[in-house]
Amino acid sequence: MATQVIMPVLGMAQETGKVVSWLKHPGEPVAAGEPLMEIETDKALMEIPAPVGGILGSILVPAGREVPVAEVVALILTPEEYRAQQAGRVAASPLAPRIAGETGTDLARVKPVGKPIEKVDVLAYLKNQTSSPVAPRRAPASPKARRLAAELGLDLVGLSGSGPEGAILAADVLRKTAEGNPSATPARSGSPVLAPDVGAVAVPATQNGQQQPLSANWRAMAEHMTRSWTTTPQFNLQRTVNAARLLAWHAEVAMHSTRRVTLSDLFVKIAAMALKQHPANNSAWVDGRIVRYAGIHIGIAVAFDDGLVVPVVHNADRLGLNEIAAARQELVERARAGRLRPADIQGGTFTISNLGMYGVDSFTAILNSPQAAILALGRIAEHFVPVAGQPAIQPMLTMNLSLDHRVIDGARGARFLQTLADFIEEPQRLIK
Repeated sequence: MATQVIMPVLGMAQETGKVVSWLKHPGEPVAAGEPLMEIETDKALMEIPAPVGGILGSILVPAGREVPVAEVVALILTPEEYRAQQAGRVAASPLAPRIAGETGTDLARVKPVGKPIEKVDVLAYLKNQTSSPVAPRRAPASPKARRLAAELGLDLVGLSGSGPEGAILAADVLRKTAEGNPSATPARSGSPVLAPDVGAVAVPATQNGQQQPLSANWRAMAEHMTRSWTTTPQFNLQRTVNAARLLAWHAEVAMHSTRRVTLSDLFVKIAAMALKQHPANNSAWVDGRIVRYAGIHIGIAVAFDDGLVVPVVHNADRLGLNEIAAARQELVERARAGRLRPADIQGGTFTISNLGMYGVDSFTAILNSPQAAILALGRIAEHFVPVAGQPAIQPMLTMNLSLDHRVIDGARGARFLQTLADFIEEPQRLIK
């Protein structure tokens, strides 16, 4: 049976994805896991691998088109299926097979006005099926829109969508609800009031400025940060540490390493080893429960002009510094080139945000929900501090740890921060 290739869902806020290019042509063999297409989502531009091996059959969504997530974009056939398809192939336009597939129509039964079979021929065939009428096609909508409509008791039939090809998005559901749709179930007492998605309502130009277009990545970042800040009880712990021995360790590693190891790589290793000692901090709040992650996967916040991406160094506690440096460098290069893979941004359990290279002394980061902790690092700067009772100039670093209080209390967070401080001030503890 043919395997459907769908537009993947790579984030909770994602509703659509755009096919940027196909890396295979119909009729070409493809191996499982081999890059099949490039897509652009609210996360990044990335390559999507083939789910199974076989032969690429029909491409249902051409390059350049944006579609809702979970929509079928192509079919992968077995060699036998492909040969059978070629033997009894019906000449049709690219759109006709897609309409036929969505409505369960056999193209062999469609009698076209000319050749090949066009979209209008399929629609005319469906209209004329009076003896065995075809069930009306459900309104095209994103999963998020369907879930929201179900929660609000709103019927999507007849609702106009603003998404690709008229697909209904969550913003359309919220807009209809705000208009006072009579079919919507009134909100229960105490229920939260839902606000439109960021960017759903256009901001008119004023004498003070002009509306700026939002990229999908920036809009997703805005939605994610707003949701995290407004739904998570966040608190912050701060600690300033002496980084003299950390810098000495970095200099020694740089002399003997086969790769360029940065301070960010050292922080990834330090955080991973601290999480290994304090697994409660390597957790998340999911569906009203605390989930403690089995692996330690460190996300590194990387800023771009159009938003923020958090690629992930997986199993960081098991990697040496050279391996961490290699993984981080490859992730950052792929992110900058827009070639991240789904696995590159999935599975993070803890995030590090470092703004020290921009001269920032200290800052508080917003949690990367559902993760329960994020570490914000400022620059290492020289300060007068007491050393053995005497004033001395020392390189100091301020760390800010943001925590989800539903998962981690103050004492657990403080013990974790203490271990981080110990590893920075006495790096030799890492190798004991």
